[in-house]
Amino acid sequence: MMKPTFHTILFFAALSMQALAQESPAVPKADKSPNVHHVGDVWLRHLSHADDTFNYNMAVATFAPGARLDWHIHPGGQHLFITEGVGYYQERSKPLQIVHKGDIIKCLPGVEHWHGAKPDSGFTYLAVTAPQPTKWLDRVTDETYFSMQKNDTGDVSAEQQIINLSKEKWLWMSEKNVDTLAALFHEKSVFVHMGGSWGRERELDVIKSGGIHYKKADIHEVSVNIIDNTAILLNRITLLAVVGGNEVTNPFMVTEVYVKENGKWMLGSLSFTKLLTPEERKH
Repeated sequence: MMKPTFHTILFFAALSMQALAQESPAVPKADKSPNVHHVGDVWLRHLSHADDTFNYNMAVATFAPGARLDWHIHPGGQHLFITEGVGYYQERSKPLQIVHKGDIIKCLPGVEHWHGAKPDSGFTYLAVTAPQPTKWLDRVTDETYFSMQKNDTGDVSAEQQIINLSKEKWLWMSEKNVDTLAALFHEKSVFVHMGGSWGRERELDVIKSGGIHYKKADIHEVSVNIIDNTAILLNRITLLAVVGGNEVTNPFMVTEVYVKENGKWMLGSLSFTKLLTPEERKH
């Protein structure tokens, strides 16, 4: 019999958590955690403790906007499955990342890191953690936490700004958030799909109507080249989309071109190039 993978455990645990939420008497009460190793309001709900059979703990953590944990280490590692909201994740000496509902974070054993909610969003995740005690370190400074809001001062590199913006764009597309996308798309922007190309207004109409529902983009590789006020981003993704009522999954290389106008990055072009699957390469 095959042993379940961590991702399988996370998937079924998330489904179980949703089912439990509909049966409130069965859900362990979430307790507000004392502000010892974090800033802001955090609620913790323990679902399962490690035992002789299952060598991991499971818990749900909910963060109020602006709440974040101190720097810390999980000696045995941890997986986080983001179930609601938008948050931050950062490893020591690495760029700050934005994480969204549906993302899975692997906190490797022995790696210093922190995570928490964005200033304007709540944040909830399911944590699957090895049973070794967490090693708590120093507090996350305001300078580190608010670095995403300091783009105009250069505290975040232009390349990282584009990577973060591109990742948020996929979330806005999945949520059909056309108002936010309208502000991102340049008035002369062009969109190139497998079935044709068109401009900004039609792309917004397609997203709003659900003609193409960009349901989820799993990003595997990303690179950015900046030339003066133009940024070219390459994303290798697996896209789960609903097209004409049919759910399809395809690997793509996506080319995104951003232009900077009046200090703001705007999307000028989005092009999809379908990649061959391993099965297709054999033929």
